[in-house]
Amino acid sequence: MWDPAAYLRFTDHRSRPFDDLLARIAVDDPAVVVDLGCGPGTMTLRLAARWPQARISGLDSSVEMISAARALGSPVRFDVGDVTDWDPAPDTDVVTCNAVLQWVPGHPALLERWAARLRPGAVLAVQVPGNFDAPAHQAIRSVATDPRWRDRLSDIRGGDAVLDPAGYAAVLLPSGCAVDAWETTYLHLLPAGDPDPAAHPVLAWVEGTAARPVRAALDDDEWALFRQWLGADLALRYPIRDGLVAFAFRRVFVVATRTDG
Repeated sequence: MWDPAAYLRFTDHRSRPFDDLLARIAVDDPAVVVDLGCGPGTMTLRLAARWPQARISGLDSSVEMISAARALGSPVRFDVGDVTDWDPAPDTDVVTCNAVLQWVPGHPALLERWAARLRPGAVLAVQVPGNFDAPAHQAIRSVATDPRWRDRLSDIRGGDAVLDPAGYAAVLLPSGCAVDAWETTYLHLLPAGDPDPAAHPVLAWVEGTAARPVRAALDDDEWALFRQWLGADLALRYPIRDGLVAFAFRRVFVVATRTDG
């Protein structure tokens, strides 16, 4: 279960990579645009603002996220669905998939499938967090080794969850695509006590994303203890200086344009 309110913390920080991805999509007048893993829909609306004449839809596996997206009252169609079951329709012009595929084991094969089914000129634009070896994830994995819950958290993913830019290029070039791939490390300066005065800001961040599988696996009491220990660990790894926490976050981008039929 995903919590839209928790995810929407740090909206400005989370939206910047999507804007950077969108800026590299060189399509002027698409007819059909699909946002895979759209979450609460707030970033999908940026697609509608850029291409107001397009038919835009968003897909997400979380009922809670889609409910939040539909509540926005936009002309975008939002549906519940699994991205692994999705395939582009023949008239699809742009596909965006932002901060989703890190949760999908074996997703390079999924990218190959999508790219192979796009028509010439269509674009597949993907962004994935590349920070699974960062201190925040190391802290989650460290606390997850406690005997009381380690058997239920054995699938917490490490640095092999995503590829580097060259890896994604190698996946998509054979599919008849021109590939633009890169990585960026963003430095987020997070104010202490914001948005939760009682929590370290990096804890507040990961509660909306990386720690969700942990929360889903534990009962309320276990999660309260896990959260307490994780917060203490994060406070050591990310010290507060001058009221701010420096939170470095690496992300990997790929924009693939289908060039042949």
